[in-house]
Order: sequence, then C-alpha cells, then structure tokens
Amino acid sequence: MPELNFHAGDYVKLRLALEEIEGTILENPDSSFALLKLSSGYNIGIPKENILAGRILRKFKEEKQKLEIKENESLPNIGLILTGGTIAAKLDSKTGGVSWLTEPSEFLKFYPEIANIVNLKQIEVPFMTASESMTSEHWIKIAETAKKMLDSPDIKGIIITHGTDFLHYTSAALSFFLKNLSKPVVLTYSQKSIDRASSDANLNLQCAARMAISDCAEVTIVGHATINDDFCYAIKGTKVRKLHTSRRDAFKPVNDKPIAKVWPDKIEFLSSYAPRTKQQVELDTNFTDKVALIKFYPGQDPSILDFYALKYKGIIIEASGLGHLPPSEAAHNWIPKLKKHIKSGLVVCAAAQTIFGRLDPYVYSNGRELLDAGVLFLEDMLAETALIKLGFVLGHHGWKTKIKEIMLTNIAGELNPRLGIEFI
Repeated sequence: MPELNFHAGDYVKLRLALEEIEGTILENPDSSFALLKLSSGYNIGIPKENILAGRILRKFKEEKQKLEIKENESLPNIGLILTGGTIAAKLDSKTGGVSWLTEPSEFLKFYPEIANIVNLKQIEVPFMTASESMTSEHWIKIAETAKKMLDSPDIKGIIITHGTDFLHYTSAALSFFLKNLSKPVVLTYSQKSIDRASSDANLNLQCAARMAISDCAEVTIVGHATINDDFCYAIKGTKVRKLHTSRRDAFKPVNDKPIAKVWPDKIEFLSSYAPRTKQQVELDTNFTDKVALIKFYPGQDPSILDFYALKYKGIIIEASGLGHLPPSEAAHNWIPKLKKHIKSGLVVCAAAQTIFGRLDPYVYSNGRELLDAGVLFLEDMLAETALIKLGFVLGHHGWKTKIKEIMLTNIAGELNPRLGIEFI
C-alpha cells in the first residue's frame, strides 16, 4: 500500500485495481480508509489497502481574500438578514458538509448577480441556525431586526435568507408581528447550496431582490415556480407551505394564488396585494408558546386532551374531512373531553389536515356537535398558520375574551373568503 500524504480538502485521483476515482478528501477519524466526496455529491469510503496509487490534483487552500463591496448609486438599496439555511451555506471541503456564509464579502462572492439589481446597503446576521432549531425567540429576533431596517429611509425592502423545512412558520409569524407593513419583506431559500451545479439559490435570490424593490408591501416567500430555472413565484406568507422534500418548487400557495411571477429583471402580478405606503411599521411580538398542533388519526384516544389542558392555553386540531372528529356515538368519543376542557378555558380550534379546501361544520352531525362543544372552525386557514396566529392572539393580555372574533378576522391574509375550485 503506498504512503498517502493527503489532507482534508485536497482534490485527489486514486487508482484502484479496476478503476481510477477522483474526489475531495474529507475529514475522517478512522485512518483505515479514505473518505472521498465525489463530483456527484455522494461520499464513499475506500479501504486504504485497496488503493494502489494516488496523487493530489489540487491542494486545499483556505481562502482569505475579501471582496470589496461597491455601491451603485443608480440602484435601490435593500437590507439583507441572514439566518441560516442552505442558501447561506457552502460546501466545507474538509468535512463534506456545509458551513455558513456569514461575511458579506463571502456572500457576494457566491451571489455577484444580485449587485446588478440592488445595493446590499445593510447586512445583519442575528443568528445562524437550521430552521428546525428555531423557536419563537428566533422569529421575534428576525422581526426586531427587520423593524430596524424598515425604519431606515435608505432601505427600500428586505430579504431574509432561511432554511426551507419550517420557513412557512417564520413567514406566518412575521406576517402577524410586522403590522402596517409599508415595504416588502421577502423570505427566500434554496434546496441545494450555491456551490452545487444544480443549485436553485442564485435564481431565488435574484428574484427575491426584484421583489424586495417592488410595490408589494407584504411578507412573501419567493422561490422557484417550477423545477426549471425559469422564474419564481412570490407567495403570501400566511398561505404557503413546503409541499415537497427536495424539489426546487417545493413551496406552493395553499387556498390562494401566487401574488406574482418574478424574474430577475421583471415582475408580473397575478393577484391583489397591499401597496407601499409611507406609514411606520409597528412591531407587535406578543406571543405565547403555550399552544400546540395535534394531528387527529383514527382510533386516537381523547385523553390526549387531558395532557394539553394541563400545559397549554390553546390547541389546533388537524381534523379530517370538513372538520370531523369522532362523534358522540363513536367508541373514541371526543365530545365529553372537548366540552370539559373548553369550559375550563382551553381554546380549541379546528383546521383541515387535507391542507386544501375549507372546513364546514354544518354538513354532518359530528361537525355540528363539535361546534356546539365550542370548537372554533378556522375555515381555510393553514394549520401551521393557525398555530402561529393562536400563539399571537393568546400572547395578548385581554384578547382571550374575544378569541373567536379575532381568530376569524382576516389579519394578514390568512383567510381567503373567495376560495374556489381553482385553488384545489
């Protein structure tokens, strides 16, 4: 076996008995085999006794240079908030994973095209984390950072980079936290990092920049409309959901139309939106985490409500069909438990687990029973948006006395009274 003087990050060619393989050497605590990242993105382990020869094609070198950021006075200024996610990450040649892009110069090195659309006047990094690690404290921190940027007369709009998995929770939270919004707040993402050949990051960011300087003063998610690199959709922050694990067009509007089709150089609006104003945005981050989301399944024991009633102020139940749970004649009758805990002060709301469509408690008797028990039916509101709204409403002292009125009031476009067959 030859002596291999490779180090993590080196790009090498290894000769085996029947083939030669090229790839990047990754950090590996086990010295008995070489861990290699292939150009396909996959990692393989090769026992060192199987390696007949090898040579370094490109030595790993840490990049220290910084890019000078130059402003173009003819372009509008925007703010950029980096919170993490794949769009703010690059391949780590040593580990095979990714590392965050936290330096403005490094970010612009990977996304130089954005400088043809806007000036990144202000870049803030309140934290860097994966979206599954976020809590309401992260949502509040983003809202506070956005509020400061929105108050600046030099900033025309804001882009927020974010992980995909729970992006729609953050967009919903910002939709309620940022009241009287006067400028665009655009969240964007990528499914693959910018250093991957098939990355969706560049188009998403360019389209987000175009949306951030538009007339649309709403919280939106902007990302690929199709699996191709053709254009993006801008979707209302309370009517959007990630509907695919890995496709570029993972985010789709639910019970609504996209606000716009967006290209790097133009926008085509498809539905109505709130236009820009000169009013001051109001920050309202009153929120309680004492809310929960429960997905009903066949045979589920209603005693689960006893647990939530002890620890939580309100729950959203993803009910079946038009808003159904086991009726009074069922073996697992939910009605007595619901009546007991609602009478004791637990707020119980129903949302559709089908995702698309509207609830209607009047069609079947079990729906009417739930209504009589005090369950609030949230029409076409997404379950995730409903969870955020309930936490927002119950976070305000005194609002619980008018919970039904507020939950069924369209605050941030979360309800669509014009829902029709075209949205299904």
